[in-house]
Amino acid sequence: MIDRNAVWLITGCSRGLGRALAETVLRGGYRAVITARRQADVADIVERYADTALALELDVTQKNHIDATIAIATSHFGSVDVLVNNAGYGYLAAIEEGDDEDVRALFETDLFGPLNLIKAVLPGMRARRKGQIVNITSIGGLLTYPAVGYYHMVKFGLEALSDTLAKEVAPFQIGVTAVAPGAFRTDFRGPDSMKQSATIIDDYAETVGKVRTGTLAGHRKQIGDPILGARAIVEAIEAANPPVHLIIGGDALDQFRAKLESYRRETDAWENVTRSTDLHDPS
Repeated sequence: MIDRNAVWLITGCSRGLGRALAETVLRGGYRAVITARRQADVADIVERYADTALALELDVTQKNHIDATIAIATSHFGSVDVLVNNAGYGYLAAIEEGDDEDVRALFETDLFGPLNLIKAVLPGMRARRKGQIVNITSIGGLLTYPAVGYYHMVKFGLEALSDTLAKEVAPFQIGVTAVAPGAFRTDFRGPDSMKQSATIIDDYAETVGKVRTGTLAGHRKQIGDPILGARAIVEAIEAANPPVHLIIGGDALDQFRAKLESYRRETDAWENVTRSTDLHDPS
């Protein structure tokens, strides 16, 4: 549980859910370090909250940027109590179409960036025996679709990281929450946030191609409200016992429940084969 003196550090605040979360946190009276790849993109937020907000330029793929950001934030506010790993982007490609350089860049931003930020704030949180780490994953970190495989990889990884870390840091009174949003009306499906492979293989037109087209066509038509999503995240983090897993968006919840039911049916159908591999006499 955090208190009103908590200092938040939020990545990817130039637009979308990150910007909505930054403004929600500051309106709630918290102090916050607002970061983006270009500091000018968040300058207007800091102008409105000059006493409680600090804008910093941060490229999460650069460890020296991360170290400098944590050092400046700590010097300015005294601590980082809540880390929100929000920065990231999507990538559309069949597994066979994925470009090695593009895929590595995606992993650096969406997975290794959050990991390095977590490792940078944990020493201070452990020393103070308090803190909260929030990783914005995706419903795509819990289920899969064609064309989104590489994005699923990084988000499944972030879900696994969050789940493991929560068990490791619980004795230090540090909480971890993986937030899995559904489709929110942001620029995520626009050209700046949704990259695509240059290679397109015709054989995948009916699977990958349809999802690629549908995803891009859904730009700015999503059902989720970023402001309401941000409020839901803050409400969860302010709770006495914040959840380790939080799904936001009714569309995401419906998809996840369908996935669970599909898993249940399949594992039940193959239970005999599954159990047939056990030794009859374990000794």
